[in-house]
Amino acid sequence: MIDLIKIKVKAGDGGKGAVAFRHEKYYPNGGPSGGDGGRGGNIYIQVDTNETTLVRLRFTKNIKAGNGSPGLTKKMHGKDGEDVNIKVPLGTMVRNAENGDLMADLTKPGQKVLIAHGGKGGLGNHHFATARDNAPEYAQPGEIGESYELQLELRLLADAGLIGFPSVGKSTFLSIVTAARPEIAAYPFTTLEPNIGVVTLPDERSFVLADMPGLIEGASEGKGLGHEFLRHIRRCRVLIHVIDMSGEERDPVEDYRIINEELAGYDLELEAKPQIVVANKMDSELAPEFLELFKQAYPDLKVYETSTLEHKGLDAVLYAAMDCIEEARKNAEENTEESEEIVVYRYEPKRPDFEIVNLGNGRWKVDSKKVDRLAEQVDFDKEDDTYQFALTLQKMGIDAALYEAGARDGDTVIIGTYIMDYTE
Repeated sequence: MIDLIKIKVKAGDGGKGAVAFRHEKYYPNGGPSGGDGGRGGNIYIQVDTNETTLVRLRFTKNIKAGNGSPGLTKKMHGKDGEDVNIKVPLGTMVRNAENGDLMADLTKPGQKVLIAHGGKGGLGNHHFATARDNAPEYAQPGEIGESYELQLELRLLADAGLIGFPSVGKSTFLSIVTAARPEIAAYPFTTLEPNIGVVTLPDERSFVLADMPGLIEGASEGKGLGHEFLRHIRRCRVLIHVIDMSGEERDPVEDYRIINEELAGYDLELEAKPQIVVANKMDSELAPEFLELFKQAYPDLKVYETSTLEHKGLDAVLYAAMDCIEEARKNAEENTEESEEIVVYRYEPKRPDFEIVNLGNGRWKVDSKKVDRLAEQVDFDKEDDTYQFALTLQKMGIDAALYEAGARDGDTVIIGTYIMDYTE
């Protein structure tokens, strides 16, 4: 199952503003009329219920949105770049691969989240007309679109999850109580990916049940299918812990201890989830003896006795699971009502588009891709371009930041490939 991939996304760059002048009949000196550049395309991630895995994105390394078109004459706006919608299954979590921050948690059908903003289009030259210069030959370049490396992680959305060591009877349990048809065999790791079914009780209540890949000792450290398994069960409201009581190949007391230690080792919240403990294979000859030893080791546990082979004791487990699920749903609704807003996308705090670096001996560097790109668009042989560039730096707060950092008259400032003198 493809449930963890990385992709790089790049929103579109904004189009450059136009430098143009009005030259129609009767308006020989009509003034600047360059239009603004178009906005770069945004990148969205959207839930598509027709998708069940991330396999479509497995071999996709880069996704780019369209760039904005340059501005036009007569103050006409350039065309915006085309947006991109990335379709993912329900239950996908989106993280910033660089720092691990959660950017989106897609838990609702059709949910759509803006992940990368397209760059703003540059302003045309008609915005820069002043009393000093009523025919500016300067227009802004477009802003660069946001780019990220994303980690997409698909987590199963199920009400209840069957957990336990391999071959304890989880797949058989699922096949009996739902219409699911998982592969079943008498060897470990038959289940390599979660199988899902819907349990419908006689009273018409229902819930989604998932059979998870079997755990082994060391799963919380990534051994076997450990991390893949543990990622999925974090979304389950209740865990149905199936234990082999036959004693033929496993020690029930040790199995229960190990599984819970692995849950806690991966995430303490997993250990706190409601568990329904199922003593399976009670049709075995030695099962009553092992069950007695188990109850002595864990006297406070409520244990449900079942035999999937004989289809006995299963209804009691299902009703108990349904009660736990309904309680969990109720608590979730109450918590949602208490919260004014559910945040599914957390922006990073807005940071300046530049950083001032002190190189020593009165030398400073403005570290900024945006400013570097602006500088490359400037013709410093033209007084108007230079003046407008200086105004832009002032509006961005770069002058003030340099002064605050300690720059003084006569110091050297490096922007991109250009060296300038600093003047207070």
